[in-house]
Amino acid sequence: MTDTKNLAETGGEAKTTRKDWTSDQEVKWCPGCGDYSILAAVQMMMPDLGVKRENVVFISGIGCSSRFPYYMNTYGVHSIHGRAPAFASGLSITRPDLDIWVVTGDGDALSIGGNHIIHAMRRNVNMTILMFNNQIYGLTKGQYSPTSEKGKVTKSTPFGSLVTPFNPISLAIGAEATFVARTHDMDRNHMIETFKRAHDHRGTSFVEIYQNCNVFNDGAFSDILSKEKRSDNLIQLRHGEKILFGEGKGIAYSETGVRIVNVDDVGIDKIVTHDEANKNPSLAFSLSRLAEGPYSPTPMGVFRCVENAEFGDSLRDQVDNHISKEASLDSLLRSGATWQI
Repeated sequence: MTDTKNLAETGGEAKTTRKDWTSDQEVKWCPGCGDYSILAAVQMMMPDLGVKRENVVFISGIGCSSRFPYYMNTYGVHSIHGRAPAFASGLSITRPDLDIWVVTGDGDALSIGGNHIIHAMRRNVNMTILMFNNQIYGLTKGQYSPTSEKGKVTKSTPFGSLVTPFNPISLAIGAEATFVARTHDMDRNHMIETFKRAHDHRGTSFVEIYQNCNVFNDGAFSDILSKEKRSDNLIQLRHGEKILFGEGKGIAYSETGVRIVNVDDVGIDKIVTHDEANKNPSLAFSLSRLAEGPYSPTPMGVFRCVENAEFGDSLRDQVDNHISKEASLDSLLRSGATWQI
């Protein structure tokens, strides 16, 4: 999310370094956690945005990822479980001059916070949501989460999970999010590029980040992210380009959506050209369903980036156009169905 007033009112672009964005707090994640890589990417990216630290707010819920605000030298709110999008919505609407980031995890966002996150996306409130997905509850020591695969054996599912997991990208597209993307903690440059684009989008930006929990779910994404398998199993989405990957493979339309094909078998003309700006979400949704989980070729990048009215802008316009400047709380309370007793 961005707001040009942020810079115009403060005299232009802010010049900062990564050190300026790094707080003096000791980072307390398990050694080897993917969260370190994500934190480094965000701290390295912030100077490139040209914004001032005092105009930036990081808001989190509960979980390992939700320690994030402590480690950023900005304003921050460590809120309550699942409610970060609600806090962020209120702040975004009342302070449109601020850059607002929500940092959450798959448990925090999609379990107790499920309603909050889908309605923030549906309303298109101006915020950037970074959802760390490690497919496990890390902070509470290894229970299955809303994104854990079916059959997952954990402390809370000793005989295997019986529940079909959420697909976060499908969920975001179904909630009409206007910017939807996926990245992973093994590629800092890709994270930085994705986070920048999410920030620059006006409205709700949702970014899923595959993040390894090396204590309770180590190697959850190794089938697609390991050096040996990455070239064959990561499908890079680039707007306006044919969706090609691996050795001569690509994505073509099928009767039910899209499918993986050998380019030589169908011809290059049959390969889908990625269109992230298509208002119709059908292609983006089909791409989100291409892989059942991170065990087979998986799309990575921006699935959807479309323009729509931002909720705060619309709400302020409504107030300006329909509420009299002379209106009072008393007249409002006495309007409509009122009576005396």
